[in-house]
Amino acid sequence: MAGQRKLFEEVAAEAPKGTQPAGGMIDRGRGGARGAIRIWLMVIFALVMAMIVVGGLTRLTDSGLSITEWKPVTGALPPMDAAHWEEEFTLYQQSPQYRLMNNQMTLSEFKSIYWWEWGHRQLGRVIGLVWALGFFGFLVARKIPTGWTPRLLGLGVLGGLQGAIGWWMVSSGLTGDMVSVASYRLAIHLGLAFIILGFIAWYVFALGRPERELMQARRGREAKLFSMSTGLMHFAFLQILLGALVAGIDAGRSYTDWPLMAGGFFPPQPFDLVPVWRNFFEDPGLVQFMHRMAGYLLFIFGVVTWLRGRKSANSDTRFRFNAVMAMLLLQVVLGITTVLYVAQLHIAITHQIGAVVLWVLIIRARFGAQYPKTQSIRGTAR
Repeated sequence: MAGQRKLFEEVAAEAPKGTQPAGGMIDRGRGGARGAIRIWLMVIFALVMAMIVVGGLTRLTDSGLSITEWKPVTGALPPMDAAHWEEEFTLYQQSPQYRLMNNQMTLSEFKSIYWWEWGHRQLGRVIGLVWALGFFGFLVARKIPTGWTPRLLGLGVLGGLQGAIGWWMVSSGLTGDMVSVASYRLAIHLGLAFIILGFIAWYVFALGRPERELMQARRGREAKLFSMSTGLMHFAFLQILLGALVAGIDAGRSYTDWPLMAGGFFPPQPFDLVPVWRNFFEDPGLVQFMHRMAGYLLFIFGVVTWLRGRKSANSDTRFRFNAVMAMLLLQVVLGITTVLYVAQLHIAITHQIGAVVLWVLIIRARFGAQYPKTQSIRGTAR
């Protein structure tokens, strides 16, 4: 009979087309251009990190209030002739910072601070353009992996929000008797920048491995270590916000002895401002004291988390937490040096860069605890 098989016929010899199982079914239809998107995100990460550095330099040089208007589009062009420079200088002369602090400033000196703020804003425009070109390019080409469109769109939304908060911050220094921006607004602005960096870093780590590998790796997650590294990440974020408060009122230049402050453990007269809550944002001694104490506690918690990480059976995970501990030690040294050398420009900005590096290393270690890499029997990660 035509359709009958013989008893010992090899049934697997000739399987009909389309019936054979295909490998990598988890990634089918969702792979997208993971490698290209990862590179694109790395570029944005580098630009955001540069933005943080330039923003820090803008703050340290008291340049942030040199441009008194928010023009997201037309502001991309700087003054092109003498008349436009005079117009910008006249606008700045109406600000409290000029009247109370820089009333002897010349046009030439104004230009030097103007370029810092213009460069900071221009870099923000570049970041927005790079995000838009990449996101809509991948979207139109249908190369975004399944489930990743909301995440990548969210980065653009956060970037737009960051621009609005940036102007909200600058506007606080253009009224009343303010000669700098409000420190709490500066903290929010810097904090959001670190949140954006954190999301980008996590996405880069995730895109560096196939989806099926991440799903398998999660079965071996180290829940306790992941929880502790999450706490460390949040604690580090709090310390970053306190650092922004210090920078916002130049508190780092107020008490330059260590480990004491003006010869004592507690700064003198820390609650002179009324109402009392203002002291936690505006009193240089109290703000620096909070930053110091949080730094000590962060270091202690970092050591505890590192000791837990050392017990991991995964060599890659242990390496990640060793890197966190090494950077945490360096950051403590940089913080003390910043105090002792009166927050000199190059030391203060190095301390800020150190915060970025530590932040990313903590997130990297946290990712390793959540998705540990497979390793051979000998314990070598692959």
